[in-house]
Amino acid sequence: MRKFIVGNWKMNGVSRDLDEITAISDLAQLYPSVDSAVCLPATLITRAVTAVGAFPIGGQDCHMQRAGAHTGCISADMLSDAGAVLTIVGHSERRAAQREKDSDVCAKAEAAKSAGLKAIVCVGETLDEREAGKALEVVLGQVASSLPDASAGTWLSVAYEPVWAIGTGRVAEPADVADMHAAIRAALVTRFGAEGEKIRILYGGSMNGDNAAQLLAVPNVDGGLIGGASLTATKFQPILAAAQASGE
Repeated sequence: MRKFIVGNWKMNGVSRDLDEITAISDLAQLYPSVDSAVCLPATLITRAVTAVGAFPIGGQDCHMQRAGAHTGCISADMLSDAGAVLTIVGHSERRAAQREKDSDVCAKAEAAKSAGLKAIVCVGETLDEREAGKALEVVLGQVASSLPDASAGTWLSVAYEPVWAIGTGRVAEPADVADMHAAIRAALVTRFGAEGEKIRILYGGSMNGDNAAQLLAVPNVDGGLIGGASLTATKFQPILAAAQASGE
């Protein structure tokens, strides 16, 4: 399975950063065995698509409805119209700050698929949940309730993001990542059969150039959802290099 490295710029990026996005897209061409993309603020998507051409640009969220009285929201159709080819849904920051439920995330993934977008569905536990011994219960519950029944196929990826390791510099131990990714894979195969083997499981907890090789060597880690280390080509490059090396 080809590794999938996706940058999530979160609430970062204005016009002057288009040159950096272009540099990342140029860099990605040096690693042809790796699939890569960058998910940007909606305000930059069209300009980025114009600047980078075929390099995949995504959004960071979408509404579950195609249109309507939802001030300030972005629909999956709008993302597609802007030029995006994928979107993130269910990121832990939205689950926490916007109180998104599993059913909301599932509906958003369905909306993305209906609009022709690929979707990355995020799941993950908090530090309190892990310390209480509930990490597997929480994450597998999210997997069960956040993925649409039509999830089989390569349009969808799952990103495991231990909430306590996002933006903190803390990284889950490889053994813990292996256990969680194996459990997610087993759940996908149980639900979707052989198609569950085709769903890529990304690790999304502070992956960077220093730890990417170690994390990407873990079984069932099929790529990474990258935060701060995706904001510059210089920081993104060693992650792409590690992803290509892991597949050789």
